[in-house]
Amino acid sequence: MLSPKKTRYRKMMKGRMKGVATSGDYIAFGNFGIQALEQCWLTARQIEAARICMTRKIKRGGRVWIRVFPDKPVSKKPAETRMGKGKGAPEFWAAVVLPGRILFEMGGVERNLAIAALSGAAQKLPIKVKIVEASEI
Repeated sequence: MLSPKKTRYRKMMKGRMKGVATSGDYIAFGNFGIQALEQCWLTARQIEAARICMTRKIKRGGRVWIRVFPDKPVSKKPAETRMGKGKGAPEFWAAVVLPGRILFEMGGVERNLAIAALSGAAQKLPIKVKIVEASEI
């Protein structure tokens, strides 16, 4: 799964998800893509599940680009622990996704196969997405 090799700080503040994506909101590499319509924290497991779904569908043909990277450590306290005693240990890595962000791109495959692969991957994601083509954006 994806995670940073090295970070400056072990734990990060939650932050706020406001507005729409200003970067990464257009198709840059492939011909087809998945665009987020909602905001969320996309975990490394969810990204990996969508990637596996796409690559299996296209049977090693074409190319898949992952346009988001989980660089936010999300901490969690253990179950049945009393309040206090500091912040919990980092539990998983997440990518902050804003509406309009392109999550995955695909190229080198025909249209019907690409749409089938991307719609399968979209079912693995926790938010509403739409499949876009390079000519649309």
